[in-house]
Amino acid sequence: MLWVIFGFSMVLLWDQWQLANGKKATFFPSPAPAVSTTAPVVGKPADGAAVPSGQTSGSAAPAPVASGVPAASVAAGVLPATTPSATKERLVVKTDVLDLAFDTEGGTLVHSSFPKHKDMADKGSGFVLLDQSPTRMYVAQSGLIAGAAGGSFPTHKTLMTAVPGERTLQDGQDSLEVKFESADVGGVKLVKTYTLKRGAYDMTVRHDVINTGGSAVSPQLYLQLVRDGNKPPGESSFYSTFTGPAVYTEAQKYQKVEFSNIEKNKVEVEKQATNGYVAMVQHYFATAWMLADGVQRDIFFRKVDTNLYAVGMITSLETIAPGVTKSVEAKFFVGPQVEKQLEAIAPGLELVKDYGWLTILAKPLYWLLDKLHGFIHNWGWSIVALVLLLKAGFYWLNAKAYASMAKMKAVNPKIMEMRERLKDKPQEMQQAMMKMYKEEKVNPMGGCFPIVIQIPVFIALYWVLLSSVEMRNAPWVLWIHDLSSPDPFYILPIVMALTTMLQTALNPTPPDPMQAKLMWFMPLIFSVMFFFFPAGLVLYWITNNILSIAQQWVINTRMGVPPQFNLPKFS
Repeated sequence: MLWVIFGFSMVLLWDQWQLANGKKATFFPSPAPAVSTTAPVVGKPADGAAVPSGQTSGSAAPAPVASGVPAASVAAGVLPATTPSATKERLVVKTDVLDLAFDTEGGTLVHSSFPKHKDMADKGSGFVLLDQSPTRMYVAQSGLIAGAAGGSFPTHKTLMTAVPGERTLQDGQDSLEVKFESADVGGVKLVKTYTLKRGAYDMTVRHDVINTGGSAVSPQLYLQLVRDGNKPPGESSFYSTFTGPAVYTEAQKYQKVEFSNIEKNKVEVEKQATNGYVAMVQHYFATAWMLADGVQRDIFFRKVDTNLYAVGMITSLETIAPGVTKSVEAKFFVGPQVEKQLEAIAPGLELVKDYGWLTILAKPLYWLLDKLHGFIHNWGWSIVALVLLLKAGFYWLNAKAYASMAKMKAVNPKIMEMRERLKDKPQEMQQAMMKMYKEEKVNPMGGCFPIVIQIPVFIALYWVLLSSVEMRNAPWVLWIHDLSSPDPFYILPIVMALTTMLQTALNPTPPDPMQAKLMWFMPLIFSVMFFFFPAGLVLYWITNNILSIAQQWVINTRMGVPPQFNLPKFS
């Protein structure tokens, strides 16, 4: 079994090495990701895109209704653009933290990058999250659809006019407005106003719905995120992070939804609420639409087209009389998962930084790590300091474990002699071993229980380091310029492998030869896997290993058990 595990690991490592060098995987080649043919390509005619059920300007055919979505929302279907692509414009808007692009077709946000968070491949460019290109589809859309009374209103496929104004946040300026106005569609005019703030990744989006007709209308406002189902570029094969839509409500809290469940129409989340948000989440970054608390909304998840999915909210507007304007404000977030900033934007938004079932432990660990960084101003040394504090906090618990191991090591020669002498009498050997443990006051499991208690804490710390966007492009020392990327020279993984082997050699040899071999194989396999882990995670494990070795060495010496290395015997 161990050789099969080891061999399979080597196969995966070889494939990963091939991919890292720009070649095709030898054993498990990945199929080319499917990209929806309906993803719009700016500047080309006959664009298509995911649209809600409302009819687009000039279109008389309603879109099909997705199963599981309320009939009132009918947020499904794919319709062609009803305006020539040549008339569309793309507006570039810049703040101190956001580089955005808006399309005048629907006033849709179609591109976002972050100057303060550089792309991993091109350090000279900001990381791109929202994008609309031949290979990627990830956009934020909003518009109007008809209510029970029917009608045709402006959607995100309706051509809008950009109101002239400033497009770059100037020095000394705290906010910037970008406004789009639609033509009259079905007796209704829609005005979208994006208000961006200095230093903020969230923006206010006001929708002014103006009844320009002669009769009352009852439209519904939809807010949706449309994304392809591909994993983010460059994601590691050796650890997994969630990519996909999520929803938060006060009643059901944070719920993630896999793209595969949307594909199968097996989404089981709260479909109606008066609070919360809908989001698209990936490693380090997220987008989210939020309505004010108390506003009733329907929540939907749906497949738009091949490898194209949507999550959104629909809220009904009150009946709007002729000549009257109804305004609805929403918030839109597009940015990194910085926990303190997310907490300040909306309740529960910080949960898009997902720690899984260990959130209750991970959040205080992140708080402590952030406080340490406030003093040290280096994330690498902050990791070292945090592990040092944790080891100090668990010192007496570890001391009991290592003391038990030292006792086991002291009686280990007697046990090995007994096993050899009674190897043909297993029952008698077992009884003799139990008698010896009792006489020597040794508990063979005594070294395990104190360590098992600590495992959840260190797994939670693992998720803190893996999930924290602060590690991206954060330097430590010398050759480590990015704690979120693997060590370019593999020095840290080699040191980790050596410390893991040293720690294994200091432990008492298990009486069972198979267990003894397992004690050596598993650390070696995991050490090899860490060659492709982020440097920050490897640094954390190295620090933990070194502190554990030091404590074990001191306790063994105090108990009169001289440190000795139990080297493997595979014969």
